[in-house]
Amino acid sequence: MLRRVAREKVSKPSVLAAKHLIELFPKAPFNFDATMHKPDHFPSADNDWEPGIRWQTMLWQRAPLGLKLENRGTIDCPEISLSIWASDELDQDFLDGLTDEITYRCNLQLDLSEFNRRFGDDPQLGPVIDKWRGMRPASYSSLYEYLIIAIVLQNATVRRSVNMMQALFDNYGTLLSYDDRELYCFWEPEVVNRATEQELRDLKVGYRAKSIKRVTEAFARQEIDEFELRNKSREEQREALLALYGIGPASVGYILGDVFHHLDELNHISPWEQKIYSRLFFDTDPDEPVSVDTLLGLFNERFGGYRMLAVHYFWEDLFWKTKCEKIGWLEKLIRL
Repeated sequence: MLRRVAREKVSKPSVLAAKHLIELFPKAPFNFDATMHKPDHFPSADNDWEPGIRWQTMLWQRAPLGLKLENRGTIDCPEISLSIWASDELDQDFLDGLTDEITYRCNLQLDLSEFNRRFGDDPQLGPVIDKWRGMRPASYSSLYEYLIIAIVLQNATVRRSVNMMQALFDNYGTLLSYDDRELYCFWEPEVVNRATEQELRDLKVGYRAKSIKRVTEAFARQEIDEFELRNKSREEQREALLALYGIGPASVGYILGDVFHHLDELNHISPWEQKIYSRLFFDTDPDEPVSVDTLLGLFNERFGGYRMLAVHYFWEDLFWKTKCEKIGWLEKLIRL
């Protein structure tokens, strides 16, 4: 039975008929589900997941693709079967470049040995590492796509972010059909660049319309290049990202960690995170959180060198728990 993951769009999907198969071999240890599914991410119509499988659309070299990543190995002997659907046959150079990009985005070759060695005996972090051994941060999106997601997350409930993202997909994305799924694929920056700010506001994204427009213009005009940025220092990357209209230190912190893989990047804590970290690390009422300086001081002291990665383990462990139990104080903060 065809599963339409996208919500309300009724336009005819683009059927992807050409299929290619590639085997990927992540660096052990590798936890497939904990890497390929992040329960803290808000649901969006470009992906789907069930244990052992992630479906993800991807716009690569202007070609809309349907991906299916399947777990074929174990934590200590990992293997991923990557199926790729496209409208036409893909040549080997294209597939090689795509494989390299997916390997980079999903951090498949990250060496976790030093992190596991340093913190495996930590009384609080050690048990979480044991539980999620091989988990790593990942970005399933390009830098431009990640920035759009970051913008719709700003100052909004999860439900509102979901609605704004869907409105953008409905109007600018491409609905793809493959492997009994219908999922949206992101747009080229030039597509949204042709829209006016008012047209974006009409999608009920509010003040974010200006940020979406300005960030999109920077990419459409090739003022920022993700692949060049990957070879820059962390501070050069930070400077380039902060120069983008409407992108603040919180969004930049996420990008430096998820997109550019800086495992010690944790210099800013949003009010929402402050409440959650206060409960996780000090067992305090989220409505009366400890100070950001206190939290940052704790992370610097205990997890220096791996602050982002260490906190990522605690954070993901908490949100995975929500899949099988109700956490009242957290549900009040999520408001999906």
